[in-house]
Amino acid sequence: MAKELPKWAQDEIKNAKFGKPESLTRTGYILEIYDKDNKIDAQLYEEVEDGRRIITLDLPKKTKTTDLMKGVVYEFTFNSVKAPLSKKLIDLLKKEMEIDMDAIYQFELTQLEAMDVDSGTSSSSESEEE
Repeated sequence: MAKELPKWAQDEIKNAKFGKPESLTRTGYILEIYDKDNKIDAQLYEEVEDGRRIITLDLPKKTKTTDLMKGVVYEFTFNSVKAPLSKKLIDLLKKEMEIDMDAIYQFELTQLEAMDVDSGTSSSSESEEE
């Protein structure tokens, strides 16, 4: 059975202070589409800052999940924001939960472009204009 985090740790995570967004571009493909939550899981060929190659991306409101295809190679452009955790919380997660984590990351898709792998050109583009 999973251990529950103490209230102070839950509060720190819930109230994490995220830094400025950094725009990243990576290629990969969609693993899963979550229509209800307007999110996707993406498998990236190049890792993000913390070494992961699988990330969950929040989709722009105007993106239709029905237009997305699993297994198709895309170029993902997204904002990455990071909230560092306190040393006390890092130590708790490592000792009590066996989780090696020093920050929380959020990823928000800004542009998605399907890649035509055969010819090396792109075939479609979606972007958010706000």
